[in-house]
Amino acid sequence: MQNVTQPFRSVLYIPGSKTRALEKAKGLPVDAIIFDLEDAVSPEEKIAARELLAETLRSTDYGPRKCIVRVNGGDTAWGADDLATFIDVAPDAILLPKVEDGNVIAELAARLKGDTTIWAMMETPRGILNAPEIAAAPKMEGFVMGTNDLAKDLGSRGRAAMITSLQLCLLAARAEGLVCVDGVYNAFKDEEGLRTECIEGRDMGFDGKTLIHPAQVAVSNAVFGPSEDELDLARRQIEAFEQAKAEGQGVAVVDGKIVENLHVETATRLLAKADAINLLEGA
Repeated sequence: MQNVTQPFRSVLYIPGSKTRALEKAKGLPVDAIIFDLEDAVSPEEKIAARELLAETLRSTDYGPRKCIVRVNGGDTAWGADDLATFIDVAPDAILLPKVEDGNVIAELAARLKGDTTIWAMMETPRGILNAPEIAAAPKMEGFVMGTNDLAKDLGSRGRAAMITSLQLCLLAARAEGLVCVDGVYNAFKDEEGLRTECIEGRDMGFDGKTLIHPAQVAVSNAVFGPSEDELDLARRQIEAFEQAKAEGQGVAVVDGKIVENLHVETATRLLAKADAINLLEGA
């Protein structure tokens, strides 16, 4: 279940094999880090990367940033040992690749220690179609959209071909109170293209975006974070509704629009998220 105040504006992939990147990540203004042992690590580096990442997470404080480890799949030569290692390390979450049903989630959930949760890569047609089952599995906390792999399996081109899959996962995630973050934008030097895709993802309802380069962080944080105008409106909505309640009214009016209790709930969550962002950015 999602902590509704915890921000996930920027979720950055960091290769588990790169000592310098692991060190640099401590100072990056990201909300969450996916320490990747899968796609970002070559086969000959897999075992060494697992050992390096395990030692790093045992000895390094990443502050309020959510620490998520993406392991290799269970059908690979490294998946079982990855799971055994990081069940023991107990990061904030373990991210499973190419999840296609709830069984693999339930099996991992039975083995987890402490407060470690499970995230699922949603990146295959079968996984998308089974999104409600996966979202409802035990210890689930979040979905990560794997749009590159999904496009490969679909044989599709362009963002428009992803809309149905993205919306299905969002619906399933929200039905179970999960986090749901959008897929990566591959052209990491194209800031305006990234901004456009972030705005689209934000307006669809995603909590944030997965990123492949630190240069993308500022744009994602800005788009998915509350603006000063939004925070000002939230404060005024709460104030107006409280005043209306004191006068025996069930609704208020702000800027010519009705404000009901549901708007106040949204405003309260927005202000709490802004406080969490300020805490993270001050770390």
